[in-house]
Amino acid sequence: MSTSSESPKHVVFENLATVAQALGHAHRLELLEGMAQGPRSVEDLAGLVGLSMANASRHLQLLRRARLVEAERQGKRVFYRLAGDVEVVALLKALGRVGERNIAEVRGVMRDFFHDRDALEAVTREELAQRLNADQVTVLDVRPEAEYALGHVAGAINIPADELERRLADLPKGHELIAYCRGPYCVMSFEAVAALRAKGFKVRRLEDGFPEWKAAGLAVEA
Repeated sequence: MSTSSESPKHVVFENLATVAQALGHAHRLELLEGMAQGPRSVEDLAGLVGLSMANASRHLQLLRRARLVEAERQGKRVFYRLAGDVEVVALLKALGRVGERNIAEVRGVMRDFFHDRDALEAVTREELAQRLNADQVTVLDVRPEAEYALGHVAGAINIPADELERRLADLPKGHELIAYCRGPYCVMSFEAVAALRAKGFKVRRLEDGFPEWKAAGLAVEA
């Protein structure tokens, strides 16, 4: 019999623990969410999360050692991407589901900030795909333009959340709008939906965001 330290199970669990440790910081989870939108430079990621370049680089190195991300040098800049969009996005989704079920603070935030601000049920990916094929809705991407350019739901129009007020005339009249942003905890789509409803638009939210849509193998453009 092999000792526990030599068993295949122990080797697997040791390496899974490395992945779990890499996920054990809020900034690293935010960095993963940022890379789920598409490949990003260290500079972009540092600005997105509000970190110094040195701190962002340290977090990214930990994620890389856990094989959650990959790096590629382009000239003087280093770009990071997820090491397997489908698997890493699914891992983040599973982590969120466990938190929402088991952690009181997470449930409280979900109830007070998200659910209470939008009583209408969110649109599922499957429903949106069907309604897009039938030309029944207009999809609104409220992420920054640079993220939209990296990839977006096929056919979506881009009006960043902070530009909505002055670009209302760009929105089609008489068509239901479905808004989305970075993921299930991204507040931009909630704020956009609230602002547009106050202006009389018929608008609902996608249940999560672009990374989950892409990971599901649904139509995207870049």
